[in-house]
Amino acid sequence: MARKKSGKQAKPVDKKTGQAHTKTMLQLSGNNEHPAPAATLVDLGRGDAAILDRIDLPGEDARRLMELGFLPGARITAGLSAPGGDPRVFQVDGSEIALRRETARKLKVRLSSKSRK
Repeated sequence: MARKKSGKQAKPVDKKTGQAHTKTMLQLSGNNEHPAPAATLVDLGRGDAAILDRIDLPGEDARRLMELGFLPGARITAGLSAPGGDPRVFQVDGSEIALRRETARKLKVRLSSKSRK
């Protein structure tokens, strides 16, 4: 037996008619420089400076560091370290702050063009 066609169009099961995996996306960039590999504060030598890019720490720890001046975009200079190399002093926003190696490893930086003071 043949079904009678009605004038109504069948409703799609999914309300999103476009499928996400089939969309074409294009990103343009006017930046011709290739980004440097991600570095951390641990990678800085004494007197080297870098710009803080991001903090990969849990919320409360990141908030405390930001209160101390470790804000994205801030210039950080590596200073002295304890005899074993841990903790290490970093200068940021006019203050000197000692960080343990495990914490300093979570702060991602971009090397500054003026690396040495």
